[in-house]
Amino acid sequence: MISVQEATSIVMNHLGDFSTETISLQDCTGRILAEDVFADAPFPSFDRVMMDGIAINYASWEKGNRSFPIQEMQPAGVPKTSLKNTDHCIEVMTGAILPGRTDVVIPYEEFDSKDGVITINLETTTQWKNIHRLGTDQQTGDLLLAKNTSLSPAEIATLAAVGKSEVLVRKLPKVAIISTGDELVEVHETPAAHQIRKSNSHALAASLTEMNISTRLIHLPDEREAIISQLKTIVAEHDVVILSGGVSKGKKDYIPEALEIIGVEKLFHRVKQRPGKPFWFGTKGKTTIFALPGNPVATFLCFYRYVKPWILASLTENQPQPRQSVVLTEDYTFQVPLTYFLQVKLNNEKGRLIATPIAGKGSGDFTNLNQADGFVELPDDQSQFEKGEVFRYISFRK
Repeated sequence: MISVQEATSIVMNHLGDFSTETISLQDCTGRILAEDVFADAPFPSFDRVMMDGIAINYASWEKGNRSFPIQEMQPAGVPKTSLKNTDHCIEVMTGAILPGRTDVVIPYEEFDSKDGVITINLETTTQWKNIHRLGTDQQTGDLLLAKNTSLSPAEIATLAAVGKSEVLVRKLPKVAIISTGDELVEVHETPAAHQIRKSNSHALAASLTEMNISTRLIHLPDEREAIISQLKTIVAEHDVVILSGGVSKGKKDYIPEALEIIGVEKLFHRVKQRPGKPFWFGTKGKTTIFALPGNPVATFLCFYRYVKPWILASLTENQPQPRQSVVLTEDYTFQVPLTYFLQVKLNNEKGRLIATPIAGKGSGDFTNLNQADGFVELPDDQSQFEKGEVFRYISFRK
């Protein structure tokens, strides 16, 4: 049995390689960029009018001129015009290219108009006022988005602005989620007295859906030969296989043996933690296998503590960022020399994240997760955890 830190190190030293693909810009939200993106032109690409109003020549203003006959209008989206007489003005719209021989924009609110002549009511202005100068944001060739960036709507706007109608992104993994156990029935079925409905696989699938990853749900019976046969095919067809149940020491827990028989390399089995002690991890070729304990809270915790960070790191080729720290709101005792993942409710008090324990009834009590926001990681080298102490936090809420 290994420590949580050792398990984390092993998992993160075996990141997946899912390759890349080119997809439409419209499908990029939430994906991971697999290329550097550079400015194909200056940003902005012309002197851009920032306010509806008039464009004037600053030298004319400096001479004391405050009345300007309107020469014409410069709307947005039409070619550049230019002043013929610098003592005149051109009416301009927001987003228009700045007319030639003008270098100040006066908004409508600051002048009066009568019979085609503008009278400005301002006492002072400055050259280039209300003008977004060419190239002041970015220059041609500047790096705008680095490889491994997660694409939010902000990045989508940048991609569109540089003409990236198709984008190279990290390919999402093909994931199989396998439930095991003859006591499990489908969601739509009415369980007998000795049965329960499947929930772990649906929780895992929902967690992956939040990451834009689709999954294939599979159920295996508690039959040794059937498990061996089906696992061989499943492992060959997927990048990631996540199993729930069948990894402990029961006589029907065939998963570790079956994985060994089909040639999966075991990297560890059993971690000094609660919940989730029977956690099993291994690889075969480019396929990574996470065999999680079947108790619902254990499955849930292992996914957010190990599987999700591993997927994110595999997609970005980066180690995950340090986890949040939170302050415990009350004393807590856990005497067993294991890392304990305590379910908590999170609140923000004047900028401090505080975590209140939410008592459950063990790793089978998945309904308690409805009241919690995440887990506080309590280290295995102490048994008394005091109010006000700071610990690492694992969130399972957005």
